[in-house]
Amino acid sequence: MLKIQIILWVSFLGIALFTGCGQNEAYLPHSNDPSNRWDTQKSRDDVDVSDLDETLTESEMMMSEERASNKVKRMAFPASEYANLQKLGKGTIKGSIYLKDPYGRQISGSGTRLYLNPVTSYSTQWYEESYLEGNTMQQADSRLFNYLKFTASDSSGRYGFYGVPSGSYYLIGTVKCGQECGFSGTKNVRIAKKVTISGNQILDADLFKTLE
Repeated sequence: MLKIQIILWVSFLGIALFTGCGQNEAYLPHSNDPSNRWDTQKSRDDVDVSDLDETLTESEMMMSEERASNKVKRMAFPASEYANLQKLGKGTIKGSIYLKDPYGRQISGSGTRLYLNPVTSYSTQWYEESYLEGNTMQQADSRLFNYLKFTASDSSGRYGFYGVPSGSYYLIGTVKCGQECGFSGTKNVRIAKKVTISGNQILDADLFKTLE
């Protein structure tokens, strides 16, 4: 009788242990790898690159004042020039993105996308013809998007690029602004400037534009 009770008791413990194991939750580690700061998972649709791509949203078209009907023809994509760009680096580019009104007040570009566009003959054509001269250009070659580096600003407009290869880049971002900038409606104000970084340099580079 005692032997039967012991067998029943052992069986009961075994069932309890096996059913208890099935209730444990799996542990999913969080990745804090700084190498992910390039935001490599961002797609074209994720980022505002209307100055490089002919597709414009309605709000972006508000920035276009009397655009020319004929688009500027882009030069052929210089594949060999891009192939020679450095792909790995240790540099840091950081700062803030904002607008300045005529009274010196700052309007931060909070939660906005920024990107680095390597300086080449192809990107220089865009910078001179589109950004400086305000001309509309033909759609950019899709291969260009393989060389753009993305990040996003925080709620105060601060941003950072990490692991940047040595070289020169066009630093580009957009600030949305409305009545606080004197506009009747919300507009996207594009800002761009050239920056150069070398080695493990930490470059402070605010990206801003003064409104007239």
